Amino acid sequence: MSKVVSMRDAIAEHVHDGDVLVIEGFTHLISFAAAHEVIRQRRRDLTLCRLTPDVIYDQMIAAGCAAKLVFSWAGNPGAGSLHAFRRAVESRPPTLAIEEYSHFGMVARFSAGAARLPFWPLNDYQGTDLPGVNPNIRSVTCPYTGTALATVPALNPDVTIVHAQRADAEGNAQVWGLLGVQKEAAFASQRVIVVVEELVPSSVIRADPNRTIIPGLIVDAVVVEPWGAHPSYAQGFYDRDNAFYVDWEAISRDPATLAAYLDEWVYGVADRAEYVRRQPELVARLAAKAAMSGEVSYGY
Repeated sequence: MSKVVSMRDAIAEHVHDGDVLVIEGFTHLISFAAAHEVIRQRRRDLTLCRLTPDVIYDQMIAAGCAAKLVFSWAGNPGAGSLHAFRRAVESRPPTLAIEEYSHFGMVARFSAGAARLPFWPLNDYQGTDLPGVNPNIRSVTCPYTGTALATVPALNPDVTIVHAQRADAEGNAQVWGLLGVQKEAAFASQRVIVVVEELVPSSVIRADPNRTIIPGLIVDAVVVEPWGAHPSYAQGFYDRDNAFYVDWEAISRDPATLAAYLDEWVYGVADRAEYVRRQPELVARLAAKAAMSGEVSYGY
């Protein structure tokens, strides 16, 4: 059965006020298109979780979507700070609650959630002050060695949104290039939306099965959204828009300028297709040149 729906319908059905929401992808395949639709539908009181809440969550915080951020690093990669995030945290009283872990602490939380375990042990946090400010970082004694291990609780989001290069109509999603914790976050979640650059027949998926990181059996909706990860990148489709990240430093620093950006490029467009049509230079500037990978035989 086809799970293909529009972005508007996917967000309307699966993302609700007060949800714990994950939009994953590590510099690569970050679904800005989904975040923009969440903003357009004016979702509120979300707990946003992500290893690296960069520009995508800065926009959602500025739009008033977030009540809490669960994360391991926050910043505008290669360009500076996240100023909407900073304003929300540094205001008195703060308008955004935060819960901070290390990178691997967040990976461990998703891994525990995916495995349906209550927590995950790790050799981490020794010599840091994170356990002192985050009571969810605790410890256990290893039953085999007697050593003390840090622990973090499982994270089971209400909904996870991942961007992939391609999927079939049933939601079997394939990713190549830089991976993050998309698989773990998806398996940990109650609901999963997969956003793809390209919809392909199931025969294409079956012909290259090792690229399938998310099986259709855990996917609730498939959205076909070319250029949906811009300004991040999709390997083989388009490059990272480094100029955008540099420009975001000035845009986000001034609240009025940021509000004007949201009015023009989020609220002011109907969908991602219009967003791309209004920037015809994107394709010429960022479209990837073909560099095909080699083939292998799955014969028997």
